[in-house]
Amino acid sequence: MDDFNRAVADERAARGATLKGKALRPRDAATLIVLDRRAGETSLLMGRRHRGHAFMPGRFVFPGGRTDPADSRIRISSGLHPAEEERLAGRGPRSSAARARAIALSAIRETYEEAGLLIGRRAAFASRSPHWQGFVAHGIEPALGGLRYIARAITPPGAVRRFDTRFLALWRSDVALELAESPTAELEEIVWLPVRDAMKLEIPPITKRVLEELEQRLTADPDLSPGRPVPFYFMRAKQMVRLLL
Repeated sequence: MDDFNRAVADERAARGATLKGKALRPRDAATLIVLDRRAGETSLLMGRRHRGHAFMPGRFVFPGGRTDPADSRIRISSGLHPAEEERLAGRGPRSSAARARAIALSAIRETYEEAGLLIGRRAAFASRSPHWQGFVAHGIEPALGGLRYIARAITPPGAVRRFDTRFLALWRSDVALELAESPTAELEEIVWLPVRDAMKLEIPPITKRVLEELEQRLTADPDLSPGRPVPFYFMRAKQMVRLLL
């Protein structure tokens, strides 16, 4: 079995992990790392989850959340880079361009809801979805062309909630509008800080791993070229496994 097919087999095994005999299927989710490079230093945006949340209370995280399949039907001004779409879609019976698009759009939607950043271009935009009315009101048509796939991780069995999360990145220059306040209170203490400083915050272990991966990626590939191999983290026999997709 080659490395890619082994990764696919391990992915299926990870998604089929059980808790107390009941199969749990992690839900698709996406999170977005918004990067800003000034004076030779790269900073990123993070926010603290409210301490009343059941999932990762009080931790600093990137904006993100669960993918809504209906997001795939939202009109966009630019699609994913073909190489990014192929990796994000993955392989297997659930693989599709529509799924990749929904995952990417959910990252953009959640970044607006939690951090007040609207990613896209200024244009007349219409949608009946209640989740996209902020883009409609501000005249921003979502765009996916600047997104880059950074990492993937599946929440271990036994967690309060389980997600199959794709970590995406995008440069701040692709943000069309930054609101003074986010429309929700999902994240508190929203901050911009250097990658190395972000690792010192109260963050989940997987977030630290992703930040380490991101730092290495930026060192080797400062412009985040599309189509690079993506690290995939999951638990197998109570051990953290890292594969490249």
